[in-house]
Amino acid sequence: MIVNKPSIIIYVNEPDEDLLREICAGIEEEGVLYQVSAHEGDLDTLAFDAAKESMLGSGIGMTGQQIAMQMHRVPKGHNVFELNRPFFWQCRYIGANSARAIKKMPFKQIYTENGEPV
Repeated sequence: MIVNKPSIIIYVNEPDEDLLREICAGIEEEGVLYQVSAHEGDLDTLAFDAAKESMLGSGIGMTGQQIAMQMHRVPKGHNVFELNRPFFWQCRYIGANSARAIKKMPFKQIYTENGEPV
């Protein structure tokens, strides 16, 4: 029998390893477990399926340098956060926010390089 621990699921397709490491660090900083698995599909599919499979209802999809955070019961394609070619700190915040969502804590604000909220 395989027992899965409650964790944030991260589905990746040829991810940028440095950005992925920052996402994981953000989740760890919030004290939540995560699992990373390779999957096929586009960004929306990866994020949606990850959230659906997570016992906690929070998932992240990543393909190359594109990242999307999704929550269970949010329609596919309506990601909570979505970034293309993010900075390291933005990746860390996406990871932290995926954990904060399940802990019902306020999100860390993610800004674009122009200073506008994402």
